[in-house]
Amino acid sequence: MNRTSVLALRLAGPLQSWGASSRFTRRTTESAPTKSGVIGLLAAAAGIERGDDERLAPLAGLRFAVRMDQPGTRIRDFHTAHHGVTGASMPLSERFYLADAAFVAAVEGDHALLTGLRDALRTPVYPPYLGRRSCPPAEPVDLALYEDTRLEDVLASVPWQASAWYRRRHQTPQALTVLRETAAGESDTAADVQRDQPVTFDAAGRRHALRTVVTDSVSTPIPSVGGPQEAHDPFAALEAMENESA
Repeated sequence: MNRTSVLALRLAGPLQSWGASSRFTRRTTESAPTKSGVIGLLAAAAGIERGDDERLAPLAGLRFAVRMDQPGTRIRDFHTAHHGVTGASMPLSERFYLADAAFVAAVEGDHALLTGLRDALRTPVYPPYLGRRSCPPAEPVDLALYEDTRLEDVLASVPWQASAWYRRRHQTPQALTVLRETAAGESDTAADVQRDQPVTFDAAGRRHALRTVVTDSVSTPIPSVGGPQEAHDPFAALEAMENESA
């Protein structure tokens, strides 16, 4: 019998954008990372090409969840582009992003598969990005690989991943929101559906299916000693100037 493990990721950066229903000139973002976006990140790190549906299938079959550690702020930008062949100007489009957000995403499945994905994240074939190529992560996304456990247990125990500046300005919340797929045999009567289950990333016709999503909450775990980005906080100098001028 195959062992089941969980690979946890920290998704944090200046900007993120996780589209699930973008159309035409309006490119929106969900409030949390989508399964298609995170599976795409893992597939890119492993060197899986867009049309290789056979290699994509095991990744798409992983059980997925995300914890909202630092919700961030939704912002809007405008984007101009030119046609790659004709050079003609394309219509002006709106692009939406999450600024200063941090999430813990996790995938559950076969231990050997997840071990390979963890190694791929450490030496990626294609660099990871947070939903769009213009959104690089602030630091390596690999948090840890947890053996013989479940999504629910990992997301209840991984230390709070909010940035140092965010923790200084906000009291520790009593609970963090978790969006997760239902477990085998679990009732989905109270679940929502979202069309972000990857079927193919083929550039000629990307397709996504519906999946069930349950909204839970977990008590906020104690942050790790020092916390993420504690060694270098680019906002520290600005905060010191604000304090002096106050």
